[in-house]
Amino acid sequence: MTRFSAHAPAVATTLVDDDRVRVMRWDFEPGAETGWHTHGMAYVVVPITDLTMVVVDANGERRIDTPLGAAYRREAGVEHNVINGGDKPMSFVEIEIKR
Repeated sequence: MTRFSAHAPAVATTLVDDDRVRVMRWDFEPGAETGWHTHGMAYVVVPITDLTMVVVDANGERRIDTPLGAAYRREAGVEHNVINGGDKPMSFVEIEIKR
């Protein structure tokens, strides 16, 4: 599986980074991506727009639609690339749990 892409990068903005949590806002233009990464901490994602994500991981590629205001969490160790698969900008807040 290739780890390279021609997609533009999503924009990450650090909102909080202390001894307990790291809170990042992610903003994606259509087609923008996070790039391949591995989560070193458990995390929670809260959409601040409707999300039309294409998630690429070791199992392949899948589309995930998540509505504004919903939330989900994942354990540490997740490795993937997240791409805006929609035709309008999307944004979410990601909260990584340090302890």
